[in-house]
Amino acid sequence: MQNIVIIAGNIGQAPEARVTQGGTKITHFTLATSRPRLSEGRPIRDEHGYRVTDTEWHRITCFNGLGKTVAEHCEKGMKVMVHGRIHYTKWTDAAGVDRYGCEIIAEKVDFLSRLSAADGESPELVDREEQFAS
Repeated sequence: MQNIVIIAGNIGQAPEARVTQGGTKITHFTLATSRPRLSEGRPIRDEHGYRVTDTEWHRITCFNGLGKTVAEHCEKGMKVMVHGRIHYTKWTDAAGVDRYGCEIIAEKVDFLSRLSAADGESPELVDREEQFAS
């Protein structure tokens, strides 16, 4: 059995990059996906006839070279496709309460939209794929 995730959506906030004391580069961002809201197996529509959708937010973590590329070339609102795996964590907070978390560890990120133009520069299409560096 394998733990494989492929998810496509819009970046919800600018990626946040940091470096650990051991020198590992880590970049986090959130990804929004949408799906139609269903009732008895059929999509629900609003008063104007449009499908009602539910948005789900996913925490994405990238390491080393992939993290650097994402931090440099991604921004809020861009469409990306993430290939990776689901990772669950458990920790105890300062109050002694067990906490749980879920994130997607990215192994590859495909950029599906362009960066916005900044300071009069023309938009740049980033079409590279970076492999997860362990």
